[in-house]
Amino acid sequence: MAWTIADREFMSRALELAAKGRYTASPNPTVGCVLVRDASAIGEGYTRPAGGNHAEIEALGDLSKAATSGATAYVTLEPCSHTGKTGPCVDALINAEISRVVIACEDPNPKVAGQGIKLLEQAGIEVACGLFEDQAREINRGFIKRHEHGTPWVLVKMAASLDGRTAMASGQSQWITTPASRKDVQRLRAASCAIITGIGTQMMDDPSLTVRINNDDVGVEDSLRQPLRVVVDSRMQMSPESRMLAQPGDTLIATLDQSEQREKALALKAAGADVVFLPALDGHVDLQQLLLELARRECNNVMVEAGAGLAGAFVAEGLLNELVCYWAPKLFGSDARPMFELPIQTIDAHLALSVKDIRQIGEDIRITLRPDKDY
Repeated sequence: MAWTIADREFMSRALELAAKGRYTASPNPTVGCVLVRDASAIGEGYTRPAGGNHAEIEALGDLSKAATSGATAYVTLEPCSHTGKTGPCVDALINAEISRVVIACEDPNPKVAGQGIKLLEQAGIEVACGLFEDQAREINRGFIKRHEHGTPWVLVKMAASLDGRTAMASGQSQWITTPASRKDVQRLRAASCAIITGIGTQMMDDPSLTVRINNDDVGVEDSLRQPLRVVVDSRMQMSPESRMLAQPGDTLIATLDQSEQREKALALKAAGADVVFLPALDGHVDLQQLLLELARRECNNVMVEAGAGLAGAFVAEGLLNELVCYWAPKLFGSDARPMFELPIQTIDAHLALSVKDIRQIGEDIRITLRPDKDY
C-alpha cells in the first residue's frame, strides 16, 4: 500500500505515545493511538496500567460523536475485540463513527488475532495494516513473543570489566560499574515483568532486586510497579530471612519438584514467598519450564541478573533474546570469574551476536546485542 506523508507522520506519533507505556502497561501490550480529522490531530492516548483505559479510549476521551465522525484512527496494534478488565476498543471506534483505521500490526493474542479488523470492516470502516509494523512489533516484543511462542522475551544483563570478568574469584562483584550504569539498570528492571537471579547470587549479595527509581526518572505519568522477583534455587537453600522477602512486591522461588524441597518450602512460604515446583534438566531447574510458568503468569519481558552459571545456562539452552552488557574500563585479571559458563570448545561452535546499540553511560560502555539466529 502507498502510505501518505500524513499517514507516516501520525503513525510515528502513535508509536511515540506507545513508548510511554513500556514501563506500566504490562501485562497488556503498550499501544498508542492518534485520532485525525481534516488533517489535524483531535485526540491521542496510550495504554494505561492494567484495568485502566486502552489507547483508543484515551484518545476518544470526551470527544463528541460529531467531532469523531469521519475521523481516522492511527493505532499501533490491532484494536481489541474482547472484554477483559475493560470493554472492546473496536466497539468504541465503531460507536464514534470512525471512518478509517490505520493499524501498524495485528494483535497475536488469540482473543483478538484478526477479529478486531474483521469487526471494523463489517461495520463499514476502511482498515489498512502494516504501516511501521517492525517498529510496532519491537515496542511489544515481549507481548508478541509470549503469544506467538508461549514464553517471555528474555534479556540477560551483565556487568563486566574490560577483560570480560563479572566477579572476583571470591564472588565479590559490587561494584563493577559506575552509579550512572546502575541507574540505567534500574530502567531495565522497571521495563521488566520479572527479574530472575540464581541462588548463588542471592546468597552472596542478598539483593533486594527492586526498582529504585520513580516515574519521574523515566518520564512517565503512571507509577512504576515492582517486577516479580524470581530466584532459581534447585536445592531450596534460600533463607526465610533474605532481604528481598521484606521488600514490596512478590518473590517466586523456582525449585525442583521433590519431596525434600516441598518440606523446605514451608518456611519460605511462611516468610511471604511463592514457590513453584518444576521438573529437572540435568539436575537443575528446567529453565524452559520456568519461562512457560512466567508466561502463564502473564510476564511479557523478563530480565536475568545472575552469575556466570545461570546466565550461561540461559544462553546454552537457546533461551536468550537479548544481551545488555555494561563494560567498565577496568581489568580484573585471569583469576576473576567469566561472564558465562558455556561449553564451547571450538571457534566454529561460537554463538554469533549482532550489535543493536552501543553508547556511553557515565564512564562505562553499554552494548545491546541479539543472537543472529532465532530460537
